[in-house]
Amino acid sequence: MLKLEHNNQESLWSGDFGKAYTERNIYSPIELDKFYEDTYGVSRTDMNLLFLDKMDKDSCRILEIGSNVGNQLRLLQKMGFKNLYGIELQSYAVKRAKELTSDINIIQASAEDIPFKDGFFDLVFTSGVLIHIAPENLPNIMKEIVRCSKKYIWGFEYYAEVFTEIQYRGNNNALWKGDYSEEYIKYNPKLKFVKQNQYKYLNDANIDFMYLLSK
Repeated sequence: MLKLEHNNQESLWSGDFGKAYTERNIYSPIELDKFYEDTYGVSRTDMNLLFLDKMDKDSCRILEIGSNVGNQLRLLQKMGFKNLYGIELQSYAVKRAKELTSDINIIQASAEDIPFKDGFFDLVFTSGVLIHIAPENLPNIMKEIVRCSKKYIWGFEYYAEVFTEIQYRGNNNALWKGDYSEEYIKYNPKLKFVKQNQYKYLNDANIDFMYLLSK
């Protein structure tokens, strides 16, 4: 997970809770697609194809923020993308990522200070990561994400019209739903929507939101 301003959030994700999260959420590309099909009725591969169909798989340089063990990056690799990077705060997750991935560059780093130059990547993305950032800390995180992207910002997060805190496995101050694409636009008015889609859960009324923005 990402480095957070509040010490209780950082401690939560950097300690045993974060390790348990990592071990609980290790999927092969095939398993990840099945999880999405069971949850939304559509595979993550099909979601990705809908949003990344214009990207050149050989040349597009992609960074995932909060990559954990690299589940999403391994799926992109299976789809044919070549230049894949990830940053992850939790040292245990980075260690496990190095065991599980090949030819994907995952390093330990914070989203508050992404260790790459301006515009180094064609696309920077998060998947279920911004939901764990306190809303007051989002501007700095989003600014860094936009800074190191040359063109595209891509995301998939829990959705709500207004920010709503949800207790997460007995912990407060650890999970929020919100309209993250609109937050990007609010803090970076020059960003433009390219594509967006809502994905409703099959078994309840919750909705997740995928969006693609361009600079």
